[in-house]
Formats: sequence, C-alpha cells, structure tokens
Amino acid sequence: MAEFALPKHSKIVKGKEYTLETEAANPKKVNVYRWSPDDDENPRIDTYTIDLDQCGPMVLDALIKIKQEIDSSLTFRRSCREGICGSCSMNIDGTNTLACLKSIEDVKGSVNIYPLPHMPVIKDLVPDLTDAYKQLTSIKPWLQTENKPNEGSERHQSPKEREKLDGLWECVLCFSCSTSCPSYWWNSDKYLGPAALLHAYRWIIDSRDEATGERLGELEDPFKLYRCHTIMNCAKACPKNLNPAKAIAELKKMMVEKKSAAKV
Repeated sequence: MAEFALPKHSKIVKGKEYTLETEAANPKKVNVYRWSPDDDENPRIDTYTIDLDQCGPMVLDALIKIKQEIDSSLTFRRSCREGICGSCSMNIDGTNTLACLKSIEDVKGSVNIYPLPHMPVIKDLVPDLTDAYKQLTSIKPWLQTENKPNEGSERHQSPKEREKLDGLWECVLCFSCSTSCPSYWWNSDKYLGPAALLHAYRWIIDSRDEATGERLGELEDPFKLYRCHTIMNCAKACPKNLNPAKAIAELKKMMVEKKSAAKV
C-alpha cells in the first residue's frame, strides 16, 4: 500500500493562547499564523484576545496592539496605514486584502489572519515576494521612449489619454490579486500573474510610451499571458477595487489585433 506524507513544516498545529488579564466589555479573538525559520517547529496558530474598546478599528491596529502589548515576536510588514504602500497585504477572514483597510467589525467571530497564500513564507505574516517582483521587473514598468521632450517641457498627455490610465495607476502592488489566482498558484514560474499584467497594460496604453510593439512582443508566450482563464478572483480580492482581469482581456485583444495587422 502506498503511503503519502506531507512536506516538512506543512502541518499547522495549535499554538499559544493569550488571554486578557482583566475583564473586557468588548473582547475579540485574533488567530494569527506563526512560523519562524529559526527553529524546526511546524507552523502554529496563536490566539490573542484583545479589547476592541482599547484598539483602533482596523485589523492592522489589532496586529500593532498585539505586537506592542502582548507578543513582540510577531512579525508582519506595514508602513503607510492608509492603503497606499501595499505592504500589509495578508489573508484575513479567508480573503486577500490589506490589513490597514480591513475593518475588524467586518469580521464576524474570531479574526483569522494568514500570510498571502501559495507564497514562500519568510516569517509569520511576511511572504517572500522575490519572484513576484522579478516578474514585475520583466515587463519594464517605466516609460520607454527615444524622443526627448523639449527643454523645460514635460511629456504632454491629453485629459482623454490620461483618463485611460484610471483604474490602473492606483495599483499599490500588494499582490493580493496574483496570490488569489489559481492559474498563478499552478504556473507562478511562467505566468506573470494579474498584478504584473495589469502594470504591463498600464504602460502599453500610456500615450507617452513609445515601446508598445516591443512590450506586446514580450508577452507573446503561451504562459506569460494566456494562463489567465478569467476566473475573476483577482478583481474580487483587490482591496483597491481594480479589475486586473479586464486589463488582461484587453491585452489579449491587442495581441489578436497585432497578429491580424501583421497578416495584412
């Protein structure tokens, strides 16, 4: 009979439980994924009880309170606290989002917090985004042009041309979309994922950019672009309410138009 075993450190166990020293009128349990490369232990779920009357309204406020007052070893990323930097992305209550934008009151029952799914974990709630940033770099997310603007002048863009970038430039690269995509889970070594492709489209349609053909040529690959099956998890997960699936669909349309034009 064949026997199968899970990889090392893949079984999550029950961890420590931290209770309030004094009775609280508005207690809330927060279950947090914990894992450290410094020991040989399995990941665990630690439970912290906090008083919401003594805490800010967002999940990030709860994490900061836990780190400052209960367990200083808890590790997570944060910076702006306003949904601008994208650093506090994690899986909260089963959905990828930003901890600074997720209200504790929106979570019924205990708050369950995990790192972004299907990514290597550096420690606790900190995922390793090295490959994701390499993929982003591969699409060259900057203005490419050979012609310099007139001295003392900017590169001009009409209001209508600028309007095309709305719904794209707001992306904060939290990678909530990419890590919610099954196609990215299965092909993350080849498929660029919703976040990188949204940025690819953003630069392709920028009227100031002069490398549209080269950019589309770089995406001419069975895996880089076409692994998207329009599942729409990316649009549902985006904490900024953007739609990467729409950008990817537009990219596919542009690829068809490019091939049709080449045949003429």
